[in-house]
Amino acid sequence: MSKEISQEVVYTPKDFKSDQEVRWCPGCGDHAILNSVQRAMSQLGIKKEKYVAISGIGCSSRFPYYMATYGFHGIHGRAVSISTGVKVANPNLSVWTITGDGDSLAIGGNHLIHAVRRNVDINILLFNNRIYGLTKGQYSPTSVKGQITKTSPYGTVEPPFNPGELVIGAKGNFFARTLDGNIKLSTEIFIEAARHEGASVVEILQNCVIYNNGAYADITDREHKEDRQIILRNGEPMIFGKERDKGLILDREHMKLKVVKIGENGITEKDILVHNSTENNPGLHMMLVNMQWPNYPVALGIIRNVAAPTYDMAVHAQIAKVKESSSIKKMDDLLTSGNTWEVK
Repeated sequence: MSKEISQEVVYTPKDFKSDQEVRWCPGCGDHAILNSVQRAMSQLGIKKEKYVAISGIGCSSRFPYYMATYGFHGIHGRAVSISTGVKVANPNLSVWTITGDGDSLAIGGNHLIHAVRRNVDINILLFNNRIYGLTKGQYSPTSVKGQITKTSPYGTVEPPFNPGELVIGAKGNFFARTLDGNIKLSTEIFIEAARHEGASVVEILQNCVIYNNGAYADITDREHKEDRQIILRNGEPMIFGKERDKGLILDREHMKLKVVKIGENGITEKDILVHNSTENNPGLHMMLVNMQWPNYPVALGIIRNVAAPTYDMAVHAQIAKVKESSSIKKMDDLLTSGNTWEVK
């Protein structure tokens, strides 16, 4: 389900840049994400005063300072719950929640899964650099198993969260994934996330040049990235590769995805799966979010985009219904309701 976006206003990305100095490290992926969000907002046709950016704690959480919109810098892990309150209080706002893999998946994990389950109409941008950057390099819930950090000098011993798997498992209706450096793709995704009615979660694979440089080098290497990424678009075949000669099919015997080469073993483009992000059944979407190199290309783009009623609209509909049937219409009705006594 998509919102009807008005085109009554015209902006440029510069209109969304605040007068504050951007103080992320030179080369940090956050700079590109900021650029992409400002481009997306300038194209949505929403008045500036209807935007609000809300963050928690972490490097990504400086974001509201750099936006010429309303903003709120919250506390650790609570960005999603604050955003929920803002959206329910004023459903006309376009609420953007800026959070990181530590902020949203560790201390804020419970808030995230319930906002997704409730389908609160907020846009959650999850910056995933697989490390705690602001506090100087501790491992996070998405750090790869065996990763050496300041708090795991011999390597982590725990399996990481997969944000997409978590979102879909929590009954999420919109999940997308992009790369910090792919500004064009990120802008497209942010626009569609904003148009989606309900909780949209966009995982942004983001590089931390100081504490986890090269976190995604295996899939972003210029020479090999076309063979290690697949950009999914609704209604299009799942084809990838430098020569556009690889694709995904469903191995029905083992019920899993399989990478094939077009032209080999009788495989044609007609055999390749066509992406359907609007399919209500999450089975194939779950397979796509779980693909990892080197066995599979990493899925980017909008993976799931399903229509469903939103929490904030349900709350306001309930309030309207109660008001309509209630005998209490004003303060005097409330004060004189129930058992009353006249004191002389």
